[in-house]
Amino acid sequence: MAFKDVLLQLSSYPEPTPAAAIEQGVGFAETLGAHISALTFKIEIPSTSNVLANALLDIPAMVASERQRSAASAQKLISVFEATATKRGVPHQQTVESCSTSQLAALVTEHARMHDITMIPVGEEVGLQQYVAETVIFGSGRPTIVLPGAPKRSNPLSLNVIGVAWDFSRPAARAVADALPILERAKTVRVVTITQEKTIETRRSAADLAKHLAFRGIEAVLEEEDAAGRTIGQALEDYVSAREIELLVMGAYGHSRLRDFILGGATKTIIAHPPSPVLLSH
Repeated sequence: MAFKDVLLQLSSYPEPTPAAAIEQGVGFAETLGAHISALTFKIEIPSTSNVLANALLDIPAMVASERQRSAASAQKLISVFEATATKRGVPHQQTVESCSTSQLAALVTEHARMHDITMIPVGEEVGLQQYVAETVIFGSGRPTIVLPGAPKRSNPLSLNVIGVAWDFSRPAARAVADALPILERAKTVRVVTITQEKTIETRRSAADLAKHLAFRGIEAVLEEEDAAGRTIGQALEDYVSAREIELLVMGAYGHSRLRDFILGGATKTIIAHPPSPVLLSH
């Protein structure tokens, strides 16, 4: 099944999504021949002032100013998105909703369930966007692509060189299955297993995965990367850079506890600092 209905979530607050990330998201839809929907929010900031605070700081005015900043950012983001999609000839639509920051992740997850795949730009600073990405990955039931807020590549996302992080696990198998429409069109697929970091319990070999992919017309290059004292997340970052991987496919490890996500180490590292666009599935 091809990806035909793509969602791109844009952050209006506290920092707006960079134009470069919008370019990359639209370029992804263009490469796949898909329709893309942009989703952003005007953030409603509750006023929790009291008489003393009003007298000293004018809290209502500060809240109103932040709301206006979010609304202006949302409108600018939509304008940039529309111009970019129109210029590239990509069919598109856009939605602007209002909500508080506490509602944002759940609302994006609801939208994500109605699209083939969702793209979420994550900036350098750990914050709200990272939490949104985690919620969508573990709650939407659909694959998610985490985009670097400041992409390292200026050229369009051609999806010619794809990396697959393979550790024989259920999440990794789920990610490969979800990524098949992309893997089938790639020129090079590199399957990498990070070794000497954790015990991998399996009776299968990476060659079995390569055989499976071959039935789909996908020729995979099998590689092993020695962790050499690095975490799996760090080893994957280095691998992506060294092999010029345009998109990394990997399984997401984690579970929820009292609405907070307990993430696996590699998942946490990659979501916080994606070295390239990363497709994650759970």
